[in-house]
Amino acid sequence: MLVYRSDKAGFARHVESGDIEGIILGQVRERLGHGASPSEVRSWRESLREMFIVLGDPEIPSEAGIGIEFQIPQTSKRIDFLISGHGGEGDAASAAGVGDMGAPMLPRDHTVVVELKQWESVAPTSMDGVVRTFLGGSERDTPHPSYQAWSYTELLRDFNEAVYEGDITLHPCAYLHNLRDLAPLQSDLYTPVVERAPVFGKGDVERLRQFIKTFIRAGDRGQVLVRIDGGRIRPSRSLADSLARLMQGHREFTMVDEQKVVFERALHLVRTTRAGEKRVLIVHGGPGTGKSVVAINLLAALTRDRELVQYVSKNAAPRAVYEGKLTGTLSRTRYSNLFRGSGGYHTAEAGTFRALLVDEAHRLNEKSGLYQNLGENQIGELIRAADVTVFFLDEDQRVTLADIGSRDEILRWAGLAGARVEELELQSQFRCNGSDGYLAWLDHTLEIRPTAHARLDAESLGYDFQVFDSPAEVRARIEALNAGATQARMVAGYCWDWHSKKDPAAWDVVVPEHDFRMRWNLTQHGSAWLSHPDSIREIGCIHTVQGLEVDYVGVIVGDDLGVEDGRLVTRPERRSRHDRSIRGYKKLLERDPLGGADFVRRIILNTYRTLMTRGLKGCYVYATDPGVRAWLRGGM
Repeated sequence: MLVYRSDKAGFARHVESGDIEGIILGQVRERLGHGASPSEVRSWRESLREMFIVLGDPEIPSEAGIGIEFQIPQTSKRIDFLISGHGGEGDAASAAGVGDMGAPMLPRDHTVVVELKQWESVAPTSMDGVVRTFLGGSERDTPHPSYQAWSYTELLRDFNEAVYEGDITLHPCAYLHNLRDLAPLQSDLYTPVVERAPVFGKGDVERLRQFIKTFIRAGDRGQVLVRIDGGRIRPSRSLADSLARLMQGHREFTMVDEQKVVFERALHLVRTTRAGEKRVLIVHGGPGTGKSVVAINLLAALTRDRELVQYVSKNAAPRAVYEGKLTGTLSRTRYSNLFRGSGGYHTAEAGTFRALLVDEAHRLNEKSGLYQNLGENQIGELIRAADVTVFFLDEDQRVTLADIGSRDEILRWAGLAGARVEELELQSQFRCNGSDGYLAWLDHTLEIRPTAHARLDAESLGYDFQVFDSPAEVRARIEALNAGATQARMVAGYCWDWHSKKDPAAWDVVVPEHDFRMRWNLTQHGSAWLSHPDSIREIGCIHTVQGLEVDYVGVIVGDDLGVEDGRLVTRPERRSRHDRSIRGYKKLLERDPLGGADFVRRIILNTYRTLMTRGLKGCYVYATDPGVRAWLRGGM
């Protein structure tokens, strides 16, 4: 949806009148149904005046189309500034109005997409497409402006039918009109994205003008923008075919047994559900039953059907890893637009999507946003946004107090939406060497539920489970295994503060009596930490490994789990002050002492159950409490 549309001459008049920001604000209220913060209004005033100066070149046609604040369909993202027109590099014949054989030739349509920033300073990071600058009162990691501009154009190229069928060529760039030093944005790490979307800074008015004039030679009175604004949202054939090719030859996405049954049933639901109808499919499955494999296959198949579909997860780690497995790269690609977080659907219109595939549905939250203050309920919003919503669920992997994903909650919101519900189950175990016995023993030993597996015979199960008396021994084993053809990583309960966040030289997970120290992983490699080869030197937590697996996992159990008077006990007060998983548990205990205590206990036990089931072939454990080590050995 385009908030503001005019031509260059009309835009100039609105700026010169001194009320361009008031006009934009009025249109935002009318067209988007909400207001804007004072800082956003101020940014319109300052940045649009800078664009007025840029467009002052008489060689940029006065009839060129101008669009401001284009909200990209199916997202809450808005493109800051668009300039449309005809002609461009390579259009000599079309500029002359004559094609091959002397026939009249229509001019080619172009749109320049400009990401505007008021930043005065910026610093590079080691993460792909991510920089650091001052936002919202503090230094924050944020997408590189060139990446933002490029990713927005990729969304339009892949999903807006008017763009990919109408031969509209898009040209992204970024303009940081207050920033003199562009060097941090042009480091080698960012070269690929800057080549796709050049970045301009303070003093670059003439360079930006030349970039615009390369493509915009004749005005169109904004008609190209009208076509884009009204374009049907549907995956392009190019994207569908490309994704289908990526799926070929990926053994990790091969489906077997009931995975294939669930896949075909879900596919049938989508193909037979009428637009505007509501269907919900709940797919139950424990660790390693192939929930994500089914979800990725559905993503590819439905995109091949040219249906609007997205893979959704609360945590960024599964999205980054599965995209990386598909593409063979840890860099962000055009396929990133198919993978989304769960917090952006509160602004989606009803029935925007044909299907949403919600992996790790147990991790959904009630509210969205950085401060958990946006929307009403993520489950309800996902159901509202799609004709068919598929929830992949394992309630035993709820690991924070904010996790609301449960069968009962999904059924409640499905009922409110008038959706028909089906439920299926995945049982075959592909993690832990296919050992249901190991999972049953772990549930029994951690007192999650009683099972018939009170003792673990790891050798007969073909799964290597060992308890060590030193975390250094666990790390040595993991490093030795990782040196071969296998993948092995260290993880821990979040019982140590994240000191290295502010001091990269500091250590986080420290066990001094064993001369052991490691750093948390949370920033160095971003969401794709588990896939990065350097991550062997770091230690992960529940937030970066849930939904993923390695061949072997080393687990450090912290002081939040102990043994007292012959009983397994949980100690929420021993969690790190930086961990948000159980934030607010004291108030919960005041409101509901018995129920709250049981819920907090289950969260801690679920955390270690999840960590101890990340290994396909083996799990090695050290617990800071000697009683826990003895407890685990007692069941072996």
